[in-house]
Amino acid sequence: MRTGTWATTLWAFMSGWSALDRLLRTDPRDVGCAEAMEMLHVYAELVAAGEPAEERYSGIAAHLQACGPCGEDFAGLLAVVRGQPH
Repeated sequence: MRTGTWATTLWAFMSGWSALDRLLRTDPRDVGCAEAMEMLHVYAELVAAGEPAEERYSGIAAHLQACGPCGEDFAGLLAVVRGQPH
């Protein structure tokens, strides 16, 4: 057995489990990046107005909780809508 082979194999095995675990923990309501981005301006307007955006657009809310980049885009857009520096 070559040095590091078992570690490489273990890492590949664990990486596969990590990806599977993330997939299995995905909220089934999650609409994905494309749909979330398409409606993000509407969602941000509702949140800024104090409306129940999470109830009306639960798939977008689920996606924003799961996707860091989309969540960051939402935070920036919400700051702009509220007139705050981001």
